[in-house]
Amino acid sequence: MSALLESLLTRIARTGPMTLADFMTESLLHPSHGYYTTRDPLGAAGDFTTAPEISQMFGELLGLWLAQVWMDQGAPAPFLLTELGPGRGTLMTDVLRATRAVPGFHDAARLHLVEVSPALRAKQTEALSGYEITFHDHLAGLPDGPLFLLANEFFDALPIRQFQRGEAGWHERMIGAENGRLIWGLGPESALEMLEDRLADTATGHIVEVNTPALPLAEDIGRRIATHGGAALIVDYGDAVSIGDTFQALKDHKPVDPLICPGEADLTAHVAFGPLAAAAAPARASAPTPQGVFLERLGITARAQRLAANLSGAALDAHISAHRRLTHGQEMGTLFKVMSLTPPDAALPPGLDPQVP
Repeated sequence: MSALLESLLTRIARTGPMTLADFMTESLLHPSHGYYTTRDPLGAAGDFTTAPEISQMFGELLGLWLAQVWMDQGAPAPFLLTELGPGRGTLMTDVLRATRAVPGFHDAARLHLVEVSPALRAKQTEALSGYEITFHDHLAGLPDGPLFLLANEFFDALPIRQFQRGEAGWHERMIGAENGRLIWGLGPESALEMLEDRLADTATGHIVEVNTPALPLAEDIGRRIATHGGAALIVDYGDAVSIGDTFQALKDHKPVDPLICPGEADLTAHVAFGPLAAAAAPARASAPTPQGVFLERLGITARAQRLAANLSGAALDAHISAHRRLTHGQEMGTLFKVMSLTPPDAALPPGLDPQVP
């Protein structure tokens, strides 16, 4: 039995069943046994791979998108070039390489990374050697100023709560213990004001997920952008609203039972973009646009063809596969969505669909 599993069983024995949010927080961020605090989870040797690790094209296009929006807003200087959960620093490395030729962009940029993992901070420092980095444990630590922010597969890892529809209210899904193992259970049925609007589009037995930490983050990002200018680009898998159980665990790139190996697997859930957009007001949110559509509008195919001209054999095959994985509907192209936040009076940024009134 792992040390974290033993700790969770002891806690449940003392205080009773825990929420899924508490379970995710302990599993991912426990200071001694948490998944993110103890390892580099990315790549072939890890448990999952993100878009920046698949191809340099992803970060290049996001970097040029940021630069274009920065210029469209009058090229404010200085500005906060910020990433939430920067992984190994690959995305920001590609962003900075792609924007080197944009006049004034690097001179005006002040690099801020929001990262809690000591292991990943070390990777980011190595990847971004030569750049001055300010690290933050939380978004709230950022100074004021024009904010140009990337959040790629960040919100999906924030702790969620799950609620199952009852006859007239909601049961919270809880995690308890039985015979030395963790088990699922349901709390008592109750009326919940935050889910009152979901009674109309759900039926008995349906599950709705609530990402409570995401909403104040979106509110803070929206306030900063509406007040000081800038833009945020949020890329994650999900849709406009939450319905169904999307909580999952990945270990060695394969789904596993999340209750068996806490602290040893990545835990995520689909992102509901609608609540993020509402929380970010008065900043203007685009519609959540499929990643494949967004990247194609930014010119990923033309970029892929230029890169392919210098490749052959296995390298060319891998490049073609990476392009497909990022854009194809049966890969990441449809499941992953992209949403921007900009000042309320700013034009819709390139590549994105407008929010339906």
